[in-house]
Amino acid sequence: MNNNLLNLAFQLLPAILVAAVAYFFFKEYTKNEDGRRRFLMHKENQKTSLPLRLQAYERLSLFLERIAPGSLLTRVKPYSDDKEAYEKLLLQTIEQEFEHNLTQQIYVTNECWNIIRTAKNATISIIRKTNMSDKTHNSDKLRETILTDLMDNQAPSDAALAFLKNEVSEIFDV
Repeated sequence: MNNNLLNLAFQLLPAILVAAVAYFFFKEYTKNEDGRRRFLMHKENQKTSLPLRLQAYERLSLFLERIAPGSLLTRVKPYSDDKEAYEKLLLQTIEQEFEHNLTQQIYVTNECWNIIRTAKNATISIIRKTNMSDKTHNSDKLRETILTDLMDNQAPSDAALAFLKNEVSEIFDV
């Protein structure tokens, strides 16, 4: 009986080894196939998503250029001498530009979007702060004061635009 059990073990040993090797190779094969499928899906998604992401970066860079105080004040002229009405017009223009580009946030990183929002809010703050200043008495003086202050300081949109350009360059470095 003991001899029969030993013979049975010797006969099953090659089958067990073949089964173990087959299981190992099958497991590795399916793992590689899953990885290959994931890679191909990612590659295909990149073909469609990369142009959308680049378009979002383009739109956001245009937004930052349009809200840059130098560009904004040149493009949006005051209707009257009332500095309060001009401030409201400038802020309304910035908010409209922002709302027009709101959906672009899904294509950029959270950090990039936060920097863009910060640039918008900082630009609004500059306009409000300058309007409250004793130096401004009318809309033309408001424009002049903002532009003069910008000669000494960098516009918030410039820093955000630099970050945006850096983020786009990282897309192509990877």
